[in-house]
Amino acid sequence: MQPAAETAAPAPAEQAAAPAESPAAAEELTGFETLATPQPTQNPDKVEVIEFFWYGCPHCYDFEPILASWVKKLPANVDFIRQPAAFSDLWAKHAKAFYVAQALGVLDKVHADFFDTLQNKHQKLETEEQLGAFFAAHGVKEADFHEAYNSFLVDTKVRQAAVTPARYGVTGVPVLIVNGKYKVDGKSAGSHERMIEVMNQLIKRESAAKK
Repeated sequence: MQPAAETAAPAPAEQAAAPAESPAAAEELTGFETLATPQPTQNPDKVEVIEFFWYGCPHCYDFEPILASWVKKLPANVDFIRQPAAFSDLWAKHAKAFYVAQALGVLDKVHADFFDTLQNKHQKLETEEQLGAFFAAHGVKEADFHEAYNSFLVDTKVRQAAVTPARYGVTGVPVLIVNGKYKVDGKSAGSHERMIEVMNQLIKRESAAKK
């Protein structure tokens, strides 16, 4: 049984920046969970935000344009990482597509279209042949696709995608992890819009702590 996606209502995009919170507001901030065991970040000088997602998740699809709007105005002190979750064989196939796109340097070009192809066109993107056709339609040479698809690097990352969510207590998607300490999802925040709001406030808290 696949993990249930977190339920959250679609909402308009939020600004990446928000008014600085007062000390009292910082204490009252809700809409997130604190991880029992904080996880290391890639760059301790920056605030890290990880998005766990699955291309086949309708909630992730609804959340994507909201998150993408925020990413366009990404604060200079924030590292943003997309992390596909691989809770099943199907999820792993889609995670593999993500890492192939990343390896080929076309992730920004195909990310939204991959969501659209699954969610709106209802096409299967699971086999090497199906994925090859998708990437070819986006200008990727057939030989380059197959080389990346069958590479040790991509295979390793897919295997990691199967175990990484557990480190953060992630059982459904979409989920945001802020600086290895806080988990924000539709259940805790209440909506997609609120997920962005809570994340921004947590970023401000962590940024202040680094000064």
